[in-house]
Amino acid sequence: MTEPDATALVECRHLSFGYGARPILEDISFTIPRGKVTALMGASGGGKTTMLRLIGGQVRAQKGELLFDGADVGKLDKAGLYAVRRRMGMLFQFGALFTDLSVFDNVAFPLREHSHLPESMIRDIVLMKLDAVGLRGARDLMPSEVSGGMARRVALARAIALDPDLILYDEPFSGLDPISLGTAARLIRQLNDTLGITSVVVSHEIPETFHMVDQVVVLANGRIAAMGTPEEVRQSEDPLVRQFVNGLPDGPVRFHYPGPTVAEDFGGGLA
Repeated sequence: MTEPDATALVECRHLSFGYGARPILEDISFTIPRGKVTALMGASGGGKTTMLRLIGGQVRAQKGELLFDGADVGKLDKAGLYAVRRRMGMLFQFGALFTDLSVFDNVAFPLREHSHLPESMIRDIVLMKLDAVGLRGARDLMPSEVSGGMARRVALARAIALDPDLILYDEPFSGLDPISLGTAARLIRQLNDTLGITSVVVSHEIPETFHMVDQVVVLANGRIAAMGTPEEVRQSEDPLVRQFVNGLPDGPVRFHYPGPTVAEDFGGGLA
């Protein structure tokens, strides 16, 4: 067996996974370097969110390995899996805040669940995490009283509450106005560098994502279509990558869903 890469926090080795008879990822191999921000990109249905589930152990590889800090996530028992997840933070697509808990209690939730710290220390940690995302003053508000961009920042404060080694971001920019989007992108980069963590970002926002990440992995048709720095991916000659990066309406990903020809559907009516 090949030794784990000491420079990588996450390694994907010849991994294959599918739902039922439908393959999603086939023989995928790449690494996520420690201390860096990696983007997982590609057209919808390409397996990006599935990859986050594989990293978190929600689903297990059918072939190959998914290593987190040298441990094969797919082979961990329940205790081992919980220990690994304790070292991960997750920012869900629309925040997924607990609607009946205040901003303060949302951020305090993982600390109360996974530590035995006294409330006085939890208070200080929560306020520090909220201050890091600019929302210490919003501690007593309810999720219904904050904007979408603020809710995403509260969720980010919750994701870093346990000082994780890895943060997974699932579409962190969805539905945000340009100001909130720019703020979220800056925070992801800033927190990654300040806290010395590793980040994986699933996103379709090309300009903001390319501006803040160190590495881009483009998934398409179950495989890696391109991988490298943002500039290297931007210069890719692969037709699918070029279509995705430039937002072209037609190309390898067709505008029309496969089906019968027009003549077959309308027959003699077009003669």
